[in-house]
Amino acid sequence: MTRADTIVAAATPPGRGGIGIVRLSGPEAPQIATAIAGELPPPRRATLARFLGADQQPIDAGFVLNFPAPGSYTGEHVVELHGHGGPVVIESLVARAVELGARRALPGEFTQRAFLHDKVDLAQAEAIADLIDAGSREAARAAMRSLQGEFSSMLHALTEAVVDLRTHVEAAIDFPEEEVDVLADPEVARRLDAVRDQFEAIGESARQGRLLREGMTVVIAGRPNAGKSSLLNRLAGYDAAIVTPVAGTTRDVLRERIHIDGMPLHVLDTAGLREASDVIEEEGIRRAEVEMSRADRVLFVVDTVADPTAAAYRDERSRLPRDVPVTLVFNKCDLAGGLPLADTLSGPPRIMLSALTGQGVETLRAHLKSCMGYHTLEAGTVSARQRHLEGLGRARQHVDAAARELAERRAGELVAEELREAQRALSEITGEFTSEDLLGRIFASFCVGK
Repeated sequence: MTRADTIVAAATPPGRGGIGIVRLSGPEAPQIATAIAGELPPPRRATLARFLGADQQPIDAGFVLNFPAPGSYTGEHVVELHGHGGPVVIESLVARAVELGARRALPGEFTQRAFLHDKVDLAQAEAIADLIDAGSREAARAAMRSLQGEFSSMLHALTEAVVDLRTHVEAAIDFPEEEVDVLADPEVARRLDAVRDQFEAIGESARQGRLLREGMTVVIAGRPNAGKSSLLNRLAGYDAAIVTPVAGTTRDVLRERIHIDGMPLHVLDTAGLREASDVIEEEGIRRAEVEMSRADRVLFVVDTVADPTAAAYRDERSRLPRDVPVTLVFNKCDLAGGLPLADTLSGPPRIMLSALTGQGVETLRAHLKSCMGYHTLEAGTVSARQRHLEGLGRARQHVDAAARELAERRAGELVAEELREAQRALSEITGEFTSEDLLGRIFASFCVGK
């Protein structure tokens, strides 16, 4: 898969700035850049030039950088025009390049060309987008590890182990006249177990990386005036929601993004659950129920003083989605005066806290991390996506199936076939076996100019 045309796009964000970069990539990039900036400089040497329009009047002045193929980001001829960062100036340069034969780049097309020219594999390409979108230092470090190839190296080592084992099994199939039953050799089973251990190590790193990228979504629910908005403000660290003694103050869904030791936490405050008094509150409650169905966890807030037995939770349980776990948050513990919680209450985990004073909030944070299986970032954590976890999961299932076939029937052909499918699933993660449709979905999520 190659691209024969030349693309152009702004490589800096929209808006005003000190510098704006227009990037060209493709076979005609040098000729187009020459028509705009005059003679191109030597490779990788910034040279001052005037950027001219079709009437030979200056559009801007700035630096030109020339990256001949294959020594460029995309593997093609790349030229960058570094001008002043005004929207009109940047658009004028892009439009001039289009007049000269370039095409406006699609989202992620520069990185897609880098992938197609073997500059990066698919996991590294996705890490570029993850690095740009990183919401915390921990997420940025994990993305950088993947971009530098750490995740890909883990996958390649695992794939090699699967290939070696598959080769060993296929050799036993091809030479059945050998007196020794190779498949009965305990070494084969031991190597299968070693491969499964590798899956565990890579899977744990990838799961942590996915949490760093995508995080956890929690919905704060409960009766009016239980302290839902106060809890949102306490978690956010500032007054994100209006708090009043008036029941029903929160009518719409309020969203905040915070971090717990690097893990993004998407917190949604919702309207209080009760019989609606008007159509606006009724719509707010409907939206609350929709958001709860999408959440990773619901924090059901209970007023410990007014409702120490959590009767509100039992009354509203039918509104809560059955497949979303719930944590009962007993708020206002600073005012409860040691009121005991009902021993008959069972099921959901319980957290005692005070949204007003902050008592117990760290316990809630630790609880949320535990629920997602997240721990503080370690040196081996890499950026990963749900697609990667699904690929690892499919590959692991095939290896497990191979182990069963070996143990139960010693069916060499079936063992080899399961290992072949495991190899294919792993190769899809790095892009060695990838459909055009998948590439289109992945790179469409990138920003234009990258």
